[in-house]
Amino acid sequence: MLDALLYPKRVAVIGASRTPGKVGHDIFANLLASGFAGEVVPINPGAGTILDRPVFPDLKTYGQPVDLGVVAVPRPAVMGAVQDLARAGAKAVIVITAGFKETGPEGAELERQLGEFCRKRSIRLLGPNCLGLINTDNGMNASFAAIMPRPGTISVLSQSGALATSILDMADYRSLGLAKVASIGNKADITEVDLLLALAHDEQTKVIVGYLEDISSGDDFVKAAEEASTRKPVVILKAGTTAAGQRAASSHTGVLAGGEIAFGAAFKRSGVIRADSFEDLFDYATLLAMQPLPRGNRILIITNAGGPGTMAADAVEQAGLQVATLDRNTATALRETLPAAASTGNPIDVLGDADPERYVTALTAAQDDDAVDAIMVILTPQAMTKPAETARAIIDNLRADKPIVAVFMGGRGVMPGRAELVAAGLPDYYSPERAVRALKAMCEYAAWRERPARMVTRFRVNRRRVERIISRSLRTKRLHLGEVKAKDILAAYGFRVAQGYLATTAKEAVEIAERIGYPVAVKIVSPDIVHKTDLGGVKLNVATAGMVRDAFDLMMLRIRQRVPDARIEGVYVEQMLAPGLEVILGMTRDRQFGPMLMFGLGGIFVEVMKDVTFHLAPITMGEAIQMLTATRSYEILKGARGRQSVDLHAIANGLQRISQLVTDFPQIAELDINPFLVGEIGTEPFVADARIMLREK
Repeated sequence: MLDALLYPKRVAVIGASRTPGKVGHDIFANLLASGFAGEVVPINPGAGTILDRPVFPDLKTYGQPVDLGVVAVPRPAVMGAVQDLARAGAKAVIVITAGFKETGPEGAELERQLGEFCRKRSIRLLGPNCLGLINTDNGMNASFAAIMPRPGTISVLSQSGALATSILDMADYRSLGLAKVASIGNKADITEVDLLLALAHDEQTKVIVGYLEDISSGDDFVKAAEEASTRKPVVILKAGTTAAGQRAASSHTGVLAGGEIAFGAAFKRSGVIRADSFEDLFDYATLLAMQPLPRGNRILIITNAGGPGTMAADAVEQAGLQVATLDRNTATALRETLPAAASTGNPIDVLGDADPERYVTALTAAQDDDAVDAIMVILTPQAMTKPAETARAIIDNLRADKPIVAVFMGGRGVMPGRAELVAAGLPDYYSPERAVRALKAMCEYAAWRERPARMVTRFRVNRRRVERIISRSLRTKRLHLGEVKAKDILAAYGFRVAQGYLATTAKEAVEIAERIGYPVAVKIVSPDIVHKTDLGGVKLNVATAGMVRDAFDLMMLRIRQRVPDARIEGVYVEQMLAPGLEVILGMTRDRQFGPMLMFGLGGIFVEVMKDVTFHLAPITMGEAIQMLTATRSYEILKGARGRQSVDLHAIANGLQRISQLVTDFPQIAELDINPFLVGEIGTEPFVADARIMLREK
């Protein structure tokens, strides 16, 4: 896919320099020092030799075809260098030079021309403004990084060259091998999508690690990341997801969604493991590269001190993992072999005077127990502790069927043990909390890998009616659809809405109430009013004709006083239905990833509690249920403290219907059903209030 870039046979360095410290010199020196098996061709019109190698003034003088060109010349000379490489048959180019779109409009135009030139000639371009590329599989260091990593199974793609050098330095410090390191720079051609797909099929790569600041194409990213995650773990640290610069939104869903939420939803859909810090990036990648995936999330803790064991157990439960319950036979065997004072529950406390054999006894029992999916071994430096010997004993008794992490807590006293662990490739963490975060990431990824095939339900709906409503609204520039039209659309997609009609006078309101039957709800209808309740625009359980007239008159008076410029179309008189739990179903259309569905508690609590979850559309029934279980209020839905459970599948069904609606109609920018009233199992939920925002294509 990117063979000319990753596995060239002949590399030309355009701008090779005799001066150490210059980029052109360091790239050429790195290619020579890294053991690259192919030919390296230095190009510089003013240099005779560099590092005792003859230099060619130009590619024409060299006279042979090249596969890859690395360009490190001033910006005005970059296009000419790339044109020369094209004439020499190059199929890939790395432009190290900076000064393109990151500097302003002039640089952006030069970058556009450069990318267009390469695309027309089927030349793959990495950069510009990048660190370069490293491939330990063929010993190619086509970068100006100071470190050539040892061969390994973790590949790195980074939008920041500086962060790539930090990753290289940290990997060297941790004795962690890397497979490929690519700095993508300004992404004039090759993006994170191209590299994800290439690394997904790369046999050397076992884990993909990335640092991204933006994503070129949300839809393409999700597809590429899902393909890659299906084959191997993908761990990404994403920066630049704060609310700054987010557009104003009119719906509850739009207010609660943002860049951070959108990327989280995209990562969840595609199986990407989200790292929240540089530390997490390494912790997750190390564990995933070195240990097998677990069968479940039951964690067994072995410790020589009660406090750290308790810390670990707390961290496991707080992370949503399970503290494993040992099989009865395992517990019995441990009681027979460990000292009487030792704890044989979980954590297994082998006591402060534990020697290596005692750790091995506990570790062997845990590895034999089918009720244990992963093991954490904690060691603290006490007077009798032998860190190095214990580490070697653990390493000698490892099996390859369960992930095991070590937590050697302390400093100088445990360093000999850490050195043994690093040399053997066993993940070691400084605290139980860090180890648990890594285990959680691994368990969630393992569960994602075992997910059932995605089957999106398609409901029978009245699509033509929705087309007419939306087309008419767009023609008349009515982008805000209030309750009446929004409910009309939702009814066409199978939602239950109460019978109701628009009234423009108090007399009409009474006639409608008499026709549909008391009690009724009376609500103001205005395209300029979003939060009707806050302005006194909603009256519930109106039981008589006189109450309807009073509600109409008072509502009109209050609204005109409080929002004098609002366009008032009348009131909506609607049948009152049985009460239920108020939840919110919503959608906002992200500019990169498309429609994002939202679920949470509804009514006035949605923006107060902000206990909501998001997922990219379209969704399956299983994904809709996951949205419910991901909220803190899930216990309320299930019926906490003796309350009757609500119909969870009815809520999930509603989310799927919204998913189909907003997928069918990209003109819908935002949608809120708030509240969506849900009752006990077997009852039909209904839409109490709704609004939709359209967008012009």
